[in-house]
Amino acid sequence: MTLDDLADAALVSKFYFLRVFTRVVGITPGRFLSVVRLAEAKRLLSDTGLTVVEISARVGYGSVGSFARRFTETVGMSPIQYRRFKLDTASLRDRGDVCRPDAGPQGSLLGCVSADEVSAGSLYIGVFDGPILQGRPAAWTTLVSSGPFALNRVPAGRWYVHAVARDTLGTGPGSVDGPAAGSVGPLQVASGATVRCPELTVRRPDWSRPPLLSALTFLERPSPVG
Repeated sequence: MTLDDLADAALVSKFYFLRVFTRVVGITPGRFLSVVRLAEAKRLLSDTGLTVVEISARVGYGSVGSFARRFTETVGMSPIQYRRFKLDTASLRDRGDVCRPDAGPQGSLLGCVSADEVSAGSLYIGVFDGPILQGRPAAWTTLVSSGPFALNRVPAGRWYVHAVARDTLGTGPGSVDGPAAGSVGPLQVASGATVRCPELTVRRPDWSRPPLLSALTFLERPSPVG
């Protein structure tokens, strides 16, 4: 689908559509479509026995190499590693999250996350380099319920903070499949500084929220392929 196709469907000019979509969603329509394609690739790797070549073609990539590189960058592991990860998530969780903050100048982030009537259990809070939850976190922590959090040893830089609920309660109007989540940013972290993060509110996913791409042991559960 082209930008012209989407704008025609919305009965507006493509320039107006691009501005409004980016303002509401936080990313361009093209970037959003790329995220949806990779999220579908994750589902196919998890729930089917299709080969990586077949999945690459099914989600619109003309080159398996390009697909594998993009998938690895955004999910944090290769397509084959992700399939194995889904089959053996329990053992990976026992070892703890493999992501560790980079060395170098570091600061701290303090904040609070709310998830009233959305989450029944624990929450994951991670620091990522963009508005989409993808790749590996620079720092992360978990909470047993909503409330204050502290992220220490955050590398100096410009970051987004994402919060995700492991279990989402029910559904709401306009909801889509996926965990409840919320994000704030960008936030600038300086060496030795403590930054107070605006309150994070975890909400049910809807059409305007890009799918989560990063493979987090906190969220993923084993699912048989076949």
